[in-house]
Amino acid sequence: MYLHGTSRINRQGHLEIGGCDTVELAKRFGTPLYVMDEEMIRERMRSFVKACREQTDFAFRVAYASKAFNTLAMCRVVEEEGLMLDVVSEGELVTALAAGFPAERIYFHGNNKSKGEIKRAISAGIGWFVVDNFVELELLQQVANSLGQVARILLRVSPGIEAHTHSYIQTGQEDSKFGFDLASGQAFEAARLSKKMKGVQFEGLHCHIGSQIFETEAFTLAIGKMARLAEQCEQAGYPISILNVGGGFGIRYSADDKPLAVEEVIQAIAETVKREFRFAAHQPEIWVEPGRAVVGEAGTTLYTVGTVKKVPGIRKYVAVDGGMTDNLRPALYQAKYEALLANRATETETEVVSIAGKCCESGDMLIWDIALPKVKQGDILAVGCTGAYNYSMASNYNRLPRPAVIFVNKGEADIVVERETLEDVIAHDRIPMRLQKQMVSEA
Repeated sequence: MYLHGTSRINRQGHLEIGGCDTVELAKRFGTPLYVMDEEMIRERMRSFVKACREQTDFAFRVAYASKAFNTLAMCRVVEEEGLMLDVVSEGELVTALAAGFPAERIYFHGNNKSKGEIKRAISAGIGWFVVDNFVELELLQQVANSLGQVARILLRVSPGIEAHTHSYIQTGQEDSKFGFDLASGQAFEAARLSKKMKGVQFEGLHCHIGSQIFETEAFTLAIGKMARLAEQCEQAGYPISILNVGGGFGIRYSADDKPLAVEEVIQAIAETVKREFRFAAHQPEIWVEPGRAVVGEAGTTLYTVGTVKKVPGIRKYVAVDGGMTDNLRPALYQAKYEALLANRATETETEVVSIAGKCCESGDMLIWDIALPKVKQGDILAVGCTGAYNYSMASNYNRLPRPAVIFVNKGEADIVVERETLEDVIAHDRIPMRLQKQMVSEA
């Protein structure tokens, strides 16, 4: 497994993260366990801010896409590092507000915002809404007017760019559930309508072309298309002041992944905006919204090995005490991961095994065909790069409790999400009176 951030192998031959021995972490907090490298998270945020600041001809802002990993503690880190925050639901918004995150640095995404969500967000004083469709535009106007407020907006645009990534996570192509279509003229019509609306203030454009992107071409093509729309808007008398080019910056999950340096991507974005927006009286402020690129490599999941099953001449299965309930991505996206035995990290790899989850699904496989030392029951398996979308997508399938999440930093380990108990799993269940057992009193 490639060691990211503060990860290293210590003198005991154990994996160490943030100055904490992961074998001891497993004993103390139990498994499965999400371990987040706080120092690496902060370093990744700072790398985006630094890369943007180096583009001195531009005003840049960096927002953390919180759907990747959203907790109270994470929102505190984002605030301390000075980033904006992108939320996509009332739950993510409430989490940010409960953490004390400044509402004016929050903007609200989503293709189906409810009236209640919009009302809560406006009442809280968030900075912007990223409007996804005409129905939302009308609803936003109604709610803003009813509250006597003005909602600042960006229009999400589908620019017709298909990034070279998994089809499930392409979001910028023409046939998409997200955003106003560019080719048909929907996007320009939305801009025209919004300029006429009382209670809505049109300020810019947004696009997001996909996830796990390893080249700059898709970004530059999308910016070129957005520039043509911006030029059309400016000619009509409503220039944009903000261009949000989204996120999707790729990370290294396995040796096959070759992500670009942050500086290279930001420079390509800046150069393209400078070239494509020469028509503009004023260059727009550029926003980027990394999520996975901030937390993905900073997360490691610890498991305890349980049963081992050998199918002669075919495969050896090693089962762990988690699976698709804490990491849905292999089943959903055919995502690939690397791993090592955290308690025997220096030992020679002697066999090829496949890591199975404990869910009652044949598709619950975390890793196919990985070389490890001879695996024993009770070993601690560490799977790398699980910081993004693993906790976010975790479920109670098979009524399994969700894992705890800890932050590690400079030898300290702190719980940021408590482990669910079996009592938590059934806490919201109710039995109707007609199904309750009738207690027969003894004679």
